[in-house]
Amino acid sequence: MNAFAVRLVPSPSVRQVLSWVIPLAVVAFAVTVYPYPAPLGIVLNGALVGGRIALIALGISLVYRSNRVINFAAADLGVAPATLMVILVLGFSWNYWLGAAIGLIGAIVLGGVTEMLIIRRFRNAPRLILTVATIGLSQTLLFVAFGIPGWLGGDTLSGLGQRLSPPFTINWSFGGTIFNSNDIVTLVTVPACLIALTLFLTRTHTGTAVRAAAERSDRAAMLGIPVGRVQTIVWIIASTLAFIAIFLRAGSVGLPIGQALGPAFLIQAIGAAVIGSFERFPTIAVASVAIGILDQSNTFQSGNRPAFNDVALFLIVLMALLFAKRASSTRAGDVSTWRAVGEVRRIPPELARLPEVRYAGWGVGIVVVGFLVTLPAYLSESKVGLAAVIAIFSIVALSLVVLTGWAGQVSLGQVAFMGIGGAVGGALTANEGWDLSIAIIVAGLVGAIVAVVIGYPAIRRRGLTLAVITLAFALVTQTFLLNREFFGDWLPASRIERPDLFGVIDIRSETRFYYFSLVVLGLMMIAARGIRNSRTGRALIAIRENENAARSYGVDAVRTTVAAFAISGFMAAVAGVLFVHLENGLGTAPFDPRESLTAFSTVVIGGMGSLPGAVLGAVYIRGAQYFLPGNWQLIASGLGVLVVLWILPGGLAAAIARVRDGYLRWVAERRGIVVASLLADRKVEAATPEAVPLPQADVPLPVAAGAPEVDR
Repeated sequence: MNAFAVRLVPSPSVRQVLSWVIPLAVVAFAVTVYPYPAPLGIVLNGALVGGRIALIALGISLVYRSNRVINFAAADLGVAPATLMVILVLGFSWNYWLGAAIGLIGAIVLGGVTEMLIIRRFRNAPRLILTVATIGLSQTLLFVAFGIPGWLGGDTLSGLGQRLSPPFTINWSFGGTIFNSNDIVTLVTVPACLIALTLFLTRTHTGTAVRAAAERSDRAAMLGIPVGRVQTIVWIIASTLAFIAIFLRAGSVGLPIGQALGPAFLIQAIGAAVIGSFERFPTIAVASVAIGILDQSNTFQSGNRPAFNDVALFLIVLMALLFAKRASSTRAGDVSTWRAVGEVRRIPPELARLPEVRYAGWGVGIVVVGFLVTLPAYLSESKVGLAAVIAIFSIVALSLVVLTGWAGQVSLGQVAFMGIGGAVGGALTANEGWDLSIAIIVAGLVGAIVAVVIGYPAIRRRGLTLAVITLAFALVTQTFLLNREFFGDWLPASRIERPDLFGVIDIRSETRFYYFSLVVLGLMMIAARGIRNSRTGRALIAIRENENAARSYGVDAVRTTVAAFAISGFMAAVAGVLFVHLENGLGTAPFDPRESLTAFSTVVIGGMGSLPGAVLGAVYIRGAQYFLPGNWQLIASGLGVLVVLWILPGGLAAAIARVRDGYLRWVAERRGIVVASLLADRKVEAATPEAVPLPQADVPLPVAAGAPEVDR
């Protein structure tokens, strides 16, 4: 390289400055010139919104550095204590500051109890399990938040969704926008929290211990740092930051009592954390403020649609993930602890052909098939439709087994591919008059193509890139891609009829469509099992277990993983076609990003590497959702998920496998067959072999016939 070229390459210090200057210049240009010019008052209001996002984002980053998971309960940690505070102030007319103090104490207690009673139970579990535990924790906290109004007064606390009254009366105008004392509280509180957090992490012994445990928890433990206590402190800080953010938000836009926060708020916080690589706190804070300013400036535009904000957020997250510098090394545990739970082992071949094993397998299969076939006889027509929905979401769970269980990649936007498939399939049958069978195949291919387009750049970067991008894509799909305001000519008609299959088979009734959904589910299971037994399936398992070793054998890791994502997208899109024809329409509510988190929880609860386990997980989660009353749904999907994962880390499939293995041991003992794979997980007292005397020096050793004699 010549001297002129060397001068063109900026030094590391210059690149660091440019990494700040260029993004800030782009944001400044966007909100002052194009495409979102806004007055200074809107910019300041956006900065206040971004400040609240920063508190959540910093809590997410602290937990990620401590536990190596994205905490999906990050905002919900603050909802319950903030709900308590709002009810005390508005419902019982408590003093504003006293209510805030009670809420703050509640947040501190909640953070500590959460870590000690829940998170600590999953300290040694794979990170996938702990991630789903945070999703279950989110549902549990929502149940608590929903129950607080009734526990404290019920009927007298209705209508508390309005904005929290300001603590003192000050109104001031800036840049054409009127601000009140709630905004002043935000303007003072957010910088104070950021400064306090910085001083705590850099100037105190406990803060130093937090940073040390986040860098290398094993080494920190060897140096005498109490890692468990440090993680408790981290969760207390995260819960406190979440409470302050939700409390400040209640003074600005209100706190909807009895409703969950929208997914956009959480995705904004995760996006800011991603921009800062979960480590650079100043970058995370600035990115949060920038996201808030862009969001409010976009909302200010005349004729603005909220969906544009979600598209802008997706593009910001996408660019941050794809253009950010990769880490030079992988932290200890980042890869190994994200591995999926092991697959349920197969029946040993020495037992598989025995009559009592084969007959038992056939007997169980006949009972299951008989139950599924006769199920409509026990249920009403509407309940049969719900059973069909469970079968459809079982297909979505199968798609995640292929992608996450076998390929080791985390997708949090699987319902988005389901929505895209439903839109394409519904348009082909409702608008074009195509046969449903052809529409299913075409929609599946479209889902596979979209999965490749979304997944290829993310899979190349590895880590949690795919999880974050797919979650943001799920939000865009619901609010933008499936919005009739933008794509009305491409989306299916408002009413989607169920055409005769192949032109001759009537599937218009709920019962007939239920049977059709079962047939498609069975075909998907057969196809997935065939993929698992193929070379592609074995390559996926090899990549999941040890990517470098798989590459050394000539396996193209990126291409094989993208193929798995394409298969996964195909299956999810097929499920979407079935869903819109069952519902006779294409809505947006069923494709909420939170449904993608539920789908991910489903497959982990069932058994990440097991196809039957995925169906069991769908039966548990969706069955609870459709057949249990209101609050019991949250208990089953929240606390129930935590209990299942605590007792059965391998999922429901592992529990069934234990029962099966017990029967196989009985068969093996009865037959006198020693099966090593069945004895590996139980203690066996082996008999002590008799001592064999060594040959004496004067006794000649036996010589094999024909062997030459050797002088001793």
